[in-house]
Amino acid sequence: MKVRTRSAGVVIVRREANAWRCLLLRAFRYWDSPKGHVEAGEEPLDAALREVREETGICDLQFLLGYDYVETGPYARGKVARYYLAETTSKHVVLGINPELGRPEHQEYRWVSFRRARQLASPRVQRVLDWAERRLQSLGDEHPGGGDSDRSASAGRSG
Repeated sequence: MKVRTRSAGVVIVRREANAWRCLLLRAFRYWDSPKGHVEAGEEPLDAALREVREETGICDLQFLLGYDYVETGPYARGKVARYYLAETTSKHVVLGINPELGRPEHQEYRWVSFRRARQLASPRVQRVLDWAERRLQSLGDEHPGGGDSDRSASAGRSG
């Protein structure tokens, strides 16, 4: 299948009580990391950073393992999504207004454990989360990987 559309995003993580929490955004019933369309002439990393800023307001990203990425297989009529992995110290998320929609593109966000993220996400996104968690484990940090106390927030509330 020919790639017709490319999107790019970032699996965003932050440390909370010696565990990793990752950020998921909900659009209708689908949970995913911040991502969006790579515009003509735009590099995927630049698109990913733009989408994170537009969709979450987060600007302080540290790419712990450089700019490595994982890509999904084709889905939704040939779309391929590229994901990078970065850490933030930000907890607060601002669901940005999509100018084409006149409202936020996402209805909710949550900072959750990887285990909970996999429960919420589709199989395509689960594979990306597995990659991200393996990459974090390669850092050699203590990574409990679990925790049942997930934090969540909807538009306008911090987690």
